[in-house]
Amino acid sequence: MTTAGTTDASPLLEVAGLSVHHGQLQALHDVSIAVPAGQVHAMIGANGAGKSTLLRTIAGLHAPTAGSVRLDGRDITGLRPERRVAAGIALVPEGRRLFPSLSVEENLLVGASSRRTGEWSIDAIYDLFGWMRDRRRQRAAQLSGGEQQAVAIGRALAANPSVLLLDELSLGLAPVVVRRIYATLPQLAASGMTILLVEQDVSQALAVASHVHCLLEGRVTLAGPPAGLTGAQIEAAYFGVSAASNGNGDGSPPGTPASAGPASVAPAGSVPASSVPASSGPARQADQPPGVHI
Repeated sequence: MTTAGTTDASPLLEVAGLSVHHGQLQALHDVSIAVPAGQVHAMIGANGAGKSTLLRTIAGLHAPTAGSVRLDGRDITGLRPERRVAAGIALVPEGRRLFPSLSVEENLLVGASSRRTGEWSIDAIYDLFGWMRDRRRQRAAQLSGGEQQAVAIGRALAANPSVLLLDELSLGLAPVVVRRIYATLPQLAASGMTILLVEQDVSQALAVASHVHCLLEGRVTLAGPPAGLTGAQIEAAYFGVSAASNGNGDGSPPGTPASAGPASVAPAGSVPASSVPASSGPARQADQPPGVHI
């Protein structure tokens, strides 16, 4: 079981020893994370690493073959997805998944149909996204990709979750739009909401998260606060290469002091390449994780 980067705060969301299979192929191996209330944790990793599978399992859309999911100390592993929404977990899925023929406001009301007591009314969502009130009657299909992503976030907020799961917020969006969307996350965290986000753009994840976890072929290979992680550690965890090839122990250039940050890096070669389905997305041709400049 992988554990790293512990915190004194009690976790609101806790995943322990989670393993998930897609048929005969294992997508997650003994994954454990703990997210305290009001923090933003980011899951980074390449296509096919298991990031979306983890979020979907927490949301109840995949059944684990081992391990547990706990919310505020309560074991919710056996709850159906709609019961998890009622308990306080909301997912913004990859690709947004809005109802294209419904208006902006109607999509928000879909989320509000499972509303718990809380501050996120439809008006509060309109206040968060200033453009939305004047265009509330416009069909979702007529919105830009960034506007659709904002509506998807608003739909999740309308349920008043205590835990917000965000899957690939930046997918297919222009950088300026991504920055605007990410600018709303500190406000959500300040309200006490716990956020677990999946992101391939490492620079965005590091900028917003209080804690980062890297997945490689279904295993956690790195965990820690961004300030305690070096670019070399992230690269090693992202690609599964050794971070100790230069004598420093952290993959930094010779003569660079070794990092003392509270991070845990799995040894290279510990993840079998055949343990997870092949990525359905295009392979990245860079020699560094996207968004990281080393």
